[in-house]
Amino acid sequence: MPLTRKPLAWPAARLAAFLVALVVFALGLGGGVAHALEPVKISREDTALDLTATTEIYSGRGDAFQVSTAPGTDGIVRRIEVRSSTENHQGDWAVFALANVSEEQLERVIVAPHFRLVNSKLFWPDLGSQRILSITPSEGFALDRQPSEEADVFRITLNPGAVITFVAELTTPELPQIYLWQPDAYKDTVNAFTLYRGIVLGIAGLLAVFLTILFVVKGTSMLPATAALAWAVLAYICVDFGFLSKLITVTADDERIWRAGTEVFLAAGLVIFLFTYLNLNRWHQHLGYATLAWILGLGLLFGVAVYDPAIASGIARLSFALTATVGIVLIAYLGFNRYDRAILLVPAWLLILVWLFGAWLAVTGQLANDIVQPALGGGLVLIVLLIGFTVMQHAFSGGAYQLGLFSDLERQALALTGSGDTVWDWDVARDRVVTIPDISHQLGLSLGTMNGPVRNWVPRLHPDDRDRFRATLDVLLEHRRGRLNHEFRVRAEDGHYHWLSIRARPVLGANGEIIRCVGTINDITEQRNSVERLLHNALLDNLTGLPNRQVFLDRLQAILLMGDGSNSIRPTVLAIDIDRYKQVNDMLGIAAGDNVLIALTRRLRRLLRPQDTLARLGGDQFGLILMSERDPAKIADFADAVSKAIMVPLNYGNREINLTASIGLVSWLDQEQSAAGLLDDAELAMFRAKKAGGNRVEPFRPAFRTSGSDRLQLEADLKRAMERKELSLVYQPIVRLSDAEIAGFEALMRWDHPKRGNISPTEFIPIAENSDLINQLGLFAFDKATSDLAEWQTQTGDLPIFISINLSSAQLLNNELYDDMRAILSKSRCDPAQIKMELTESLVMENPEQARLVLEKLREAGLRLALDDFGTGHSSLSYLTRFPFDTIKIDKALVRDPSDKRAVILRAVITMARELDMRVVAEGIESEEDAIQLAQMGCDYGQSFLFGPPVGSESILRLLKERFPLMKRA
Repeated sequence: MPLTRKPLAWPAARLAAFLVALVVFALGLGGGVAHALEPVKISREDTALDLTATTEIYSGRGDAFQVSTAPGTDGIVRRIEVRSSTENHQGDWAVFALANVSEEQLERVIVAPHFRLVNSKLFWPDLGSQRILSITPSEGFALDRQPSEEADVFRITLNPGAVITFVAELTTPELPQIYLWQPDAYKDTVNAFTLYRGIVLGIAGLLAVFLTILFVVKGTSMLPATAALAWAVLAYICVDFGFLSKLITVTADDERIWRAGTEVFLAAGLVIFLFTYLNLNRWHQHLGYATLAWILGLGLLFGVAVYDPAIASGIARLSFALTATVGIVLIAYLGFNRYDRAILLVPAWLLILVWLFGAWLAVTGQLANDIVQPALGGGLVLIVLLIGFTVMQHAFSGGAYQLGLFSDLERQALALTGSGDTVWDWDVARDRVVTIPDISHQLGLSLGTMNGPVRNWVPRLHPDDRDRFRATLDVLLEHRRGRLNHEFRVRAEDGHYHWLSIRARPVLGANGEIIRCVGTINDITEQRNSVERLLHNALLDNLTGLPNRQVFLDRLQAILLMGDGSNSIRPTVLAIDIDRYKQVNDMLGIAAGDNVLIALTRRLRRLLRPQDTLARLGGDQFGLILMSERDPAKIADFADAVSKAIMVPLNYGNREINLTASIGLVSWLDQEQSAAGLLDDAELAMFRAKKAGGNRVEPFRPAFRTSGSDRLQLEADLKRAMERKELSLVYQPIVRLSDAEIAGFEALMRWDHPKRGNISPTEFIPIAENSDLINQLGLFAFDKATSDLAEWQTQTGDLPIFISINLSSAQLLNNELYDDMRAILSKSRCDPAQIKMELTESLVMENPEQARLVLEKLREAGLRLALDDFGTGHSSLSYLTRFPFDTIKIDKALVRDPSDKRAVILRAVITMARELDMRVVAEGIESEEDAIQLAQMGCDYGQSFLFGPPVGSESILRLLKERFPLMKRA
């Protein structure tokens, strides 16, 4: 740099210079002129001097800077002018003066570190940069720069007695520190720190690699989070210790980006570790969302660090502090709740808080020692080391328990804890009951309400259970042996009763008396309610609450036994069937049909007297035992009143529903006739009324029984038809609507009677169900369908098709159904996944618990299950989740519905099925437009005469060879 020295004469020249300096100092005039300063005195014994406080910084003084020098040995103040060495200089300068007071020449180095954590500030921190471009002395030439990657180092030589002013050209107005070192002392200090940094870096690297390997070996979620934190610490100290510049070429600006990035990485690593280790998502789902948002925000800071490292670093430091603060709150809360992970983390987190406090003192400048920065780096490694030990202790704990090395008492305690039972402990001597955990909370009572004397329990017991409870305890105390196994009801705070079950055993003292009674107490309300529901469903209809068919027959038989030999008891049985009820279901839906049945039940009940009985025999059929009337005329009037009550219009959804009923009635005249026979006669009369057009009351006549003989003849013919192999199967194609390709077939049974010709399945299947032939018929259909499928595959190769086979209600009651089907599958060697069993909604509703058990066993065997005629029964949609169906077949009545709501209903059903991961088959598709529309709604398959009529096995084989010509070759 150009340097100009202007010595002044004394005393006039000195006076003039003093006046000029005084004016410039007072007014701060332009031209970059600054006042003189006091020199720092240096002796031979001074090895390191901090010049930061004595160095004056001048900002925005332009490219040319003038300053008055410190007075020399002759007392003369000179003025120097220094010009910048670069075009982009911001006009920032630093001035200091040195005076050699020794009698020998001194060699020194001026050191200005690029980065200092001390006083770097929390917000918009100083992340370091090159500080000094050059230093110009008031005597001699510009100082020589010494090679260094971490600081600006300049070597100077001071002659004995010399007083020299130095002007430093700065890159920024920030100069955190400037030191004057004796060269050897500076070298020793650098070497000492280099050794320390190497040790810390080695430990951090080994720790990060070890935790990563441990994660690969163990695989728990805590280890990758801990390993990520270890790598973040390693990255941070690599930049902080200057190791990164040894690996890659890093400029001063790049180092600021790297430093900000590692601080963001460190803050994110601590958040991830805290969330994963404490498993915060298990405590509250919103904590997971908050943590994810926090991590994503820190992830965005990596991009911010490229453009403005100071902002990214400041936010990262704030995040680190917030994480440590939130962490100690969570650890304290979870620790008080006995969460073992939180308790194990306490020492490590306390160390984090101590480190955070030291870091705060450093960045705010309250702790200014040169050892602070490397010490904080080593502290981070120590924190990760302690966290690593904590995580390994937790990850590998419980080994003794995994090996089964615990006592019988510990095993019993673990079993009791694992079962979730409540301990019931009655101290008989002190008459004090304790439950652990306190059962009062389950009953909505204040804590400790159910603890204390056993007499405190009695007022809260159900009145019917109090005496039994007292008697049970008295018997136990009196006999001094046995076990306490008692169920009773306790009133909760909301007024409802809870069923509790106590199982306990007495503990005898030295005198043979009972001193304690210890066991478990459980809330069995749900189990008792389930049993009551099963009993209720077994006796009563779950829709109307009326007695079912079996209860109706039992009551009728009891009445007949009471009336045996007595003319005063003459019951009349009415069988009531609702005409056109199926149309209500088809047009308005299942909910409307259910509401209609409930409304009709209420109307019929209003007509009854206490001695009469109304029951739901099934579907839309009701049965009525009339005991209040014996006169034939009054009986006829009552039947007419029933018919008129049903004919009263019903309003549903702003629509009027008009119904009629076919009623058959029979009075008990033959004392030899049973309840079942009497009901059969009433139903025969009801069927005759329905055949006559409905909406009429038909009394029973013995001639009606001749029609029953036809049924008996048909039953006998059906038995012979199975022996003579007159039954056969035909198959109707089921196609994929997406590409019109064959996906499967439904097996339909046909009976070619030698005299009557083809008999419809709707005629002979009910006969088989009412006899013992249905099981044989069902197994025949299953055996024939599987053997045909095996034959098709033998001829054409493995086919991507399935066979649907209908399952009857009587078959579900057969306990041997599962074994029989397994045997047939083993014989045919068919894949069970290609067989789909179809059941109707009404079939499932007849006996839901039995159906569920059988269907689950069939599902376990690999068979697939389809719910047929969906939308025509009376069952609740909840049955779709209770039973293991994988396919829904939409009834053709819904597919062909001409109303405007057809598309809405179909779309809702298909969407619901797809949400339940079920396939959908639409029956009765009449046109290609309907098929396209259903495919667009998401319907999988279609089945109707549009895609093909039911044909025999040989025709299906020819069709498969045409549609899948390459399957055999493949």
